[in-house]
Amino acid sequence: MRLEKYSLGIGDRFGLQGTHQLRAFRMAAEKGLQISPVWNKSNREHAIIGTHPSDTRAEADEAVRDLGWRGAYFVDADHIGAATVERFIDSSDFFTIDVAEFIGTPASGDAVRTFLGAMAPLTGAIVVPGLDEPMNVDESLLRAVAAKYLNAVKEAGRVYRMILSGRRGKEFIPEVSLDESDAPQSPEELLFILGAIGAEGIPVRTIAPKFTGSFLKGIDYVGDRGAFAREFEQDLAVVAFAAGSFHLPGDLKLSVHTGSDKFSLYPLMHRAIRRFDAGLHLKTAGTTWLEEVIGLAEAGGEGLRAAKEIYTLSLGRFDELCGPYLQVISIDRSKLPSPAEVATWSGDVFAGALRHDPVHPGFNPNFRQLIHVGYKVAAEMGHRFTDLLRHNAVPVGRNVTYNLYHRHIVPLFLGAGNPD
Repeated sequence: MRLEKYSLGIGDRFGLQGTHQLRAFRMAAEKGLQISPVWNKSNREHAIIGTHPSDTRAEADEAVRDLGWRGAYFVDADHIGAATVERFIDSSDFFTIDVAEFIGTPASGDAVRTFLGAMAPLTGAIVVPGLDEPMNVDESLLRAVAAKYLNAVKEAGRVYRMILSGRRGKEFIPEVSLDESDAPQSPEELLFILGAIGAEGIPVRTIAPKFTGSFLKGIDYVGDRGAFAREFEQDLAVVAFAAGSFHLPGDLKLSVHTGSDKFSLYPLMHRAIRRFDAGLHLKTAGTTWLEEVIGLAEAGGEGLRAAKEIYTLSLGRFDELCGPYLQVISIDRSKLPSPAEVATWSGDVFAGALRHDPVHPGFNPNFRQLIHVGYKVAAEMGHRFTDLLRHNAVPVGRNVTYNLYHRHIVPLFLGAGNPD
């Protein structure tokens, strides 16, 4: 299956914005840049919204028909494991295999010995093009990698084979996700994780490591951008080297999770992928849902009332809604506006507080993060909410397309110097 050099994961929680999302990719194609859209939705999102993976497939197929899209496109079973993969097998053709819970669990002695034997030829000083210094690899390093990551790779292999069996010859894109580990992987660790993946027989196409700093939902990167840039370039170099060293697919590329809204990183990433002539998969998280709320607020009337209600109810259920996301949000409750204050806001004021525009005087990242995790409230509104999205399709769709193209695709893939 042809996954373009650049690909972008585009979650759509309520499944109504597929055509508006795809328009952003068509705009990029008109600039000469082909990007594969990948509609991604997790099992947790399906459970909360009350949808099925087949609904995501139907949305993607309908958008492709509506716009006459001729490029590759995919539907991602997002962050699945052995317990959840089966319901995605028929509808998905991109599988993000999440093995975070197996990181640090022990592999069998036989598995460790086999791994050490397979990797032994790479001990010593390894020169990886793009790295400033050779890697110094010895058995202690290999044992440390095996102790922390080998069982996770073995689990990825088990899930991969479940998908392979269930797909019955139909092709798919496998990704292995390590981004929810407790610490970033060093270049040496990433190299031998990929070695283990190759030895496990997984033809991985994208790998999602953990990066330094904080990748929080719906807001910009928090951390040392210089440190991230060095780490990102090191990972690009390692991925290219590993593809040739471990018989992995030649188009293997990095995947950046929770990558939406990381505006301060996009120029750094753009320069790096150009320097290394590397591919990239970036997975957005909840961006479309927030643009829906912004569009409703701007529409006024019932749309604005629903937006305000979503905020008020989310604030009242703060602990419940934030609990599953504590590792990826950072909300200062003292900086959240009261429901009484929000009740007085116009649509423009509400949109200004929610839209990720750091120079806007009204932007409130705490407000934005709370609504980000408050989609369960909208789901409980049922047809009232989705009917409002359909009734206000023009302002909602305009925001969805603009956000994906101008705020994400242009700075990341085209470069800031390109026209809006």
